[in-house]
Amino acid sequence: MTLPRPGFRTVTCTLLAAALAACGSGGKEADQAIADKILLVGNEAEPKTLDSQINTGMPEARIVSTLCEGLTQMNATDDTKLAPGAAASWEPNDDFSQWTFHMQPNGKWSDGTPVKAEDFVYSWQRILTPALGAQYAEMLYVIKGAEAFNRGQTTDFGTVGVKALDDMTLQVDLVGPTPFFAELVKHHSFFPVPPKQVQAGGGMADRANDWASGTNFVCNGPFKMKEWSTNKLIEVEKNPNYWDAANVALNGIRFYPIENSQTETAMFMGGQLHITSGLQLGKFPIVQKTNPDELRSDPFLALIYMSFNTTRKPFDDLRVRKALSMTIDRKAIIDNVLKAGQTPATGLVPAALTSYPTSDIVKYDEAEAKKLLAEAGYPGGKGFPPAEILTISNEDNRKLAEIVQGMWRQKLGVEFTIYNQEWKVYLATLESLDFDVSFQAWSADYAYPTTFLDIFTSNSGNNHTGWKNAQFDSLIDQARVAPTEAERMKLLSDSETVLLNDAPVAPLYWPRRNYLVDTRVKGVIPRALSIQSYKDISFE
Repeated sequence: MTLPRPGFRTVTCTLLAAALAACGSGGKEADQAIADKILLVGNEAEPKTLDSQINTGMPEARIVSTLCEGLTQMNATDDTKLAPGAAASWEPNDDFSQWTFHMQPNGKWSDGTPVKAEDFVYSWQRILTPALGAQYAEMLYVIKGAEAFNRGQTTDFGTVGVKALDDMTLQVDLVGPTPFFAELVKHHSFFPVPPKQVQAGGGMADRANDWASGTNFVCNGPFKMKEWSTNKLIEVEKNPNYWDAANVALNGIRFYPIENSQTETAMFMGGQLHITSGLQLGKFPIVQKTNPDELRSDPFLALIYMSFNTTRKPFDDLRVRKALSMTIDRKAIIDNVLKAGQTPATGLVPAALTSYPTSDIVKYDEAEAKKLLAEAGYPGGKGFPPAEILTISNEDNRKLAEIVQGMWRQKLGVEFTIYNQEWKVYLATLESLDFDVSFQAWSADYAYPTTFLDIFTSNSGNNHTGWKNAQFDSLIDQARVAPTEAERMKLLSDSETVLLNDAPVAPLYWPRRNYLVDTRVKGVIPRALSIQSYKDISFE
């Protein structure tokens, strides 16, 4: 999913050191919140939507994960395992091409009505409805018939491999063996939506449907909506109708949309937050010394990259895209600026996915870059048209953009201006391809290579490059139905090679998740997928 802060954060070193040395977790607001069992969380930006089938960003996903629940969910203590969610149990057939889920016997919506298997059939039909234009619809293409329905090749949802055998049993037929399907369904694109409220709000195909707005939000997760004060906070409270409410320790959570990293750090140090969304990555060594007990540095399946709008000149020219990518000194950015355990990206899929062969195609080569740019008609940068770099409105992203801007100016003689947009506007700009080059960040939705590759297929709603490649699409399609894991990995690796050789994006680095946590908060464990299991968090 898209992250709001692909860059790093800056704050005056002396001021930060003084603040960290003088302050720590604890303060009047944080203390009172602990007494009330309310968690205070920094959340980067004001959500664009809390409709689980339309949202694509991390600020939205954090909140949605507290309100809604898929068939499975994260394990409380082990990020590599699953726990029951809306389904009490599940099992695949022998070759993992069919999965059966058995619903929680006391699963309820927040309005007290039962959560049924048919609710998932309705929900998955909605996300696949072409008119809805859900960016994540492609995640469901592993389901038999889902792609044909989503592309309008049939209007009969009965051809899609999902059906309720009864109120308590959901059966799903897939296009091929998919051993990781139980992990896939914990993603918000597979969450159920309340049929009655969706129909009352405008129906399946209405993208402007208001069912997920305001305090009347009907959900099936551990929390329910209490307050949504735009650009101030979103507060959720414990849902008494949740099937596992007895094991939810918190009474509520307040999410604060803090775009400025310096403000977020100040709020944490001033006792106004229990958890930050991140950390000033360039200042990691300082925090490591002054506040080691509050600092977290977790493995993180994510990619920071630059996206080229291949529908615009001169970025429609492969030689230009390669030249720009080749002159980004990724190691220098990490060693001299970020300094927090990041890894230069040599490909798209992070090396942390050890079951997958890591690509080494992305390289620094200034001489070759200059040659390619000259071949494209811009020797020494002469004649290169004015161009812009799009970032999100915070100093972190702008600073990183300025560093890359300087590298391109110095090494290629090309000029870029930088412009910032607030989160919701930025997302709209990406979707409309109204930019030249943009900074982007993608975190894994599940621990499998396809989470980084599927987004670049021709019809993906998350492909913000304008790039379309039939060979890449074909390899991804073949991987979905591959009979063995080895064959699937080979096809996916081949697809990544096609993409990297065509360079619609310039991978920058694979990050770690660095953030601050009040020492009195318990249950926050390293999560490679970033989203915490808030139902399992408590205070000591």
